[in-house]
Amino acid sequence: MERERSFIQHTAQTNQQPYLIDVERAEGLYIYDKSGKAYMDMIAGVAVNNIGHNHPKIIRALKTQIDKHSHVMVYGEFIQDEPLKFTEKLVSLLPRNLNCVYSVNSGTEAIEAALKLGKRVTGRTELVSFRGSYHGSTHGAMSVSGNEAKKQAFRPLLPDIRFIQHNSTADLNQISTKTAAVIIETIQGDAGVRIPTKDFLTELRKRCTEVGTLLIFDEIQCGMGRTGKIFAFEHFGVVPDILVLGKALGGGMPIGALVSSHENLWEFTNNPMLGHITTFGGHPIISAAANAFLEVLMSEIDLGEVERLGALLESIVGSDREIIEIRRIGMLFAFDMVSFERVEKVVKRCLEKGLISFWFLSHPYSFRLSPPLSITESEIQKAGKIILEAISETR
Repeated sequence: MERERSFIQHTAQTNQQPYLIDVERAEGLYIYDKSGKAYMDMIAGVAVNNIGHNHPKIIRALKTQIDKHSHVMVYGEFIQDEPLKFTEKLVSLLPRNLNCVYSVNSGTEAIEAALKLGKRVTGRTELVSFRGSYHGSTHGAMSVSGNEAKKQAFRPLLPDIRFIQHNSTADLNQISTKTAAVIIETIQGDAGVRIPTKDFLTELRKRCTEVGTLLIFDEIQCGMGRTGKIFAFEHFGVVPDILVLGKALGGGMPIGALVSSHENLWEFTNNPMLGHITTFGGHPIISAAANAFLEVLMSEIDLGEVERLGALLESIVGSDREIIEIRRIGMLFAFDMVSFERVEKVVKRCLEKGLISFWFLSHPYSFRLSPPLSITESEIQKAGKIILEAISETR
C-alpha cells in the first residue's frame, strides 16, 4: 500500500482510478506483478506491444546500440546508422509518394507536425477533421479531435477547424480550396473502432485531390499490422499525402513518424528554416528498436492469422447475449454492452481474473481489446473463456 500511495502522490495521474498493477516484468502476452500474478495483456499497452512484451530481437537491438552511442546531435544534422536504416526500411514498405520520414518522439508529436506541414505546403489555414475522432491531447491534436467533453476545459484551441460527419460522402463538399489538410484516422479507434467504407475513403481522396488539399491518415493505433495489413489504408486502396505512425512502431519504445513525399517535407527546411524541429526525434536507440520491430513484423507475424484469430475471438466473446454489437478489424475490437456500468464491472472482473482489457474514452459503452498480434490460438481460447466468465459473474 505504501508504494501505491507514493505512486499516486508523486506520479501525476490521468484518472482517479488507475489499475495499479505493480509490474515486475513482462514477456510475450503476459505482465507479471511483484507477487508473481500473471496478467494476459489483451490490450498490448493500448496497441503498442504488437509483437508482445520484451521480444528478444528488440532487447538485442537496444543493447547493441547502447554499446555504440546514445544521443549525439539534434534531429537531422548527423548521419547515424540506425536512424538511416529505419527510414530506408519504413519507406520500402510504403507507396512511392510516401518516401520521406520525419522521426519524432510520439504519435501526438507527429500529428502536430502533420498539421503544420499541411499548412506550410498549401499556404492555407483551414483544417478539416471528423466527429468522433481522436488524435492526441496536445493543443493542436486536441483541436482536431472530436470529443468536446475532453476539450472544453482547455479552450481556446486552434482556430479554423471544421468537423464533418465520419463516413458521410455528403459532407465531403465542405472540403474546399480554403482547406489546408483533412485529417482522419483510417480506422477510428477511440470512438469504438469505426470502420469507414471503401467508397467513402475513395471519395475523400478524390475530393482532396480536386481542391488541392492534403490528406492525412492517422494510423498511430491502427497501423503496423493491427488490422491484418501492415498499414490500414491497404484495406481500402487509398493512399494519403501524409501518413502518421506511432505506438507499435517502436517495439515498446516511444516513437512517432511523419511520412510524406520528400518534396513536401523539404518545406520545413526554408521560409522559415527549422520549420519543424525536435531534439530527440530519430534517437539512435529508439530507431534500433523500430528497426527490430519492423523485422519481426515482416518475418514472424502472419497477418492472415491476425484476421483468422481475430475472427475466432470475436465469435467466442460475441456468443454472450449481453454483447449488443461488435466492431472489429484484424485484432482491434470494440464490444458494445448496454451501459458503462456493465462495461466497468466486466473490465474490473477481467482484471481480477488476470486479464487486462480496457474501455474507450469517447465510447464508454464498449470494452476494448487489442492483443499482441503474436497471440496463439490456445491463448485466444483462454482469453475468450475468461471474458465470458467475467460477464457471467458480474450479471
